[in-house]
Amino acid sequence: MFTGIVEEVGEVLAVELLDGGTDSRLHVRGPLVSSDAGLGDSIAVSGVCLTVTSLAGDGTFTADVMPETLRHTTLGALEPGSRVNLERSLRVDSRLGGHVVQGHVDGVGTVRSRTPGPRWDDVVVELPRDLARLVARKGAITVDGVSLTVTDVGDDWFGVSLIPTTLEVTTLGAAAPGTRVNLETDVLAKYTQRLLETAPATEDHS
Repeated sequence: MFTGIVEEVGEVLAVELLDGGTDSRLHVRGPLVSSDAGLGDSIAVSGVCLTVTSLAGDGTFTADVMPETLRHTTLGALEPGSRVNLERSLRVDSRLGGHVVQGHVDGVGTVRSRTPGPRWDDVVVELPRDLARLVARKGAITVDGVSLTVTDVGDDWFGVSLIPTTLEVTTLGAAAPGTRVNLETDVLAKYTQRLLETAPATEDHS
């Protein structure tokens, strides 16, 4: 479990393709998130929950990426030098600074437009229509691992405003139009949708 509050921007050092390229192994430099990590710990890499499989003394960690993850997230496009948002899993005695984030990406969106403001940027992200129903104005959404508040929403897009801190300490500060981003909708919206889909039909006794 995570909060969507990015702790540092890491760098992909190497990508190993395994099993004929169907899955991969990432080597990521992240001194802060690696400082107290142990084997089997979870680290969110640009919004994707990955398991630490090895650690090095130089502030790097390794994680395996399964075929399902490569198909449904942007991690398959990572290469040496790519910058990624990193967050350690939430401790039960920590403050929930963002919102409840699982690290389970629902789909990939694309930055449609970006409008600079006096101290912030207004960004519009295009997303699959089936995910748009789970996004609400003033609700929460995770974009590349960053917890954001939705400012507006349409049939296939939503808007967010990036404050100075987000611009400075996450990869979203450099996300130009056309950039593909991992999206995770609010878990409450997903459970609500599932309950509505599986609710028994109400009998009409009139």
